[in-house]
Amino acid sequence: MIEIRDLHMSYPLESGSVDVLAGVDMTIADGETVAILGPSGSGKTTLLILLAGLEGPDSGCIEFDGIDITGLDADALADIRRDRVGIVFQSFHLVPSLTALGNVALPIEIAGGDQARDRALRLLTRVGLADRANHYPSQLSGGEQQRVAIARALVHSPKIVLADEPTGNLDHRTGANIVDMLFQLNAESGSTMVMVTHDNEIARRCQRLFRLSGGRLIEDEDHEISN
Repeated sequence: MIEIRDLHMSYPLESGSVDVLAGVDMTIADGETVAILGPSGSGKTTLLILLAGLEGPDSGCIEFDGIDITGLDADALADIRRDRVGIVFQSFHLVPSLTALGNVALPIEIAGGDQARDRALRLLTRVGLADRANHYPSQLSGGEQQRVAIARALVHSPKIVLADEPTGNLDHRTGANIVDMLFQLNAESGSTMVMVTHDNEIARRCQRLFRLSGGRLIEDEDHEISN
C-alpha cells in the first residue's frame, strides 16, 4: 500500500541547512498498522507531512498503491487526499465555523458524495457524540474535538489513515480512550494506518514499529504487539 524509497528532506538555516530525513526506506502492506517512534525534532511529523503530500521531498519516492505521489501536482495531490487518505492531527484542525456534524461531513461534501450528513451522523454516533452534532468546536472539550477529528478522518472510508501524535494535546485518560477508539474504528475499516508518536505504549499497539533516528528509519525486529 505504501512504499518509500530513499527519501531525503532538509530545511534551510541561517548557517546552511539541516537534514531531517536522510535516505528513508519503508514498505507497508495493505491493512497494516505502523508506529513511527522518536523524540521531538527527529522528523516524525515531517515524514507524515510528506506522506500526506502536503510538502514535497528534496528527493526520493513515495508510492500509494502503485501511484508515485512525489510526481503529482497540487491538484492531483488534493484528489489523492480526498479519495484515499484520512489525517488525524495533534491539534485537531477543525473548521471553527462548522458544527461537529459539518466538520465530519466535509470530506464527503468536497468529494461530491451522497448522504454526507447521514454518514457523518452515523460516525459521530460511533464516537459517542451524536448529542453534540450541532455544537461548534469552541463548545467542545479537547477530547470531544479529537473524536470529531477521528470521525472526519474516517468518514469517507480512506485506504490510508495518517495520525500525528493524536493524543498530544489530551490528558492521559482521555488520550487512552481516544487511542482505543482510533484502533477499533481503523480495524473495522481495514485501513492502513501510520501513526507518529513519542509514546511507547501507543507504539506497541501497532503491528510494526519503526524508530526514526539520525534521519533514518530503523524497524524494531523484536517488536511484539500489546493490547
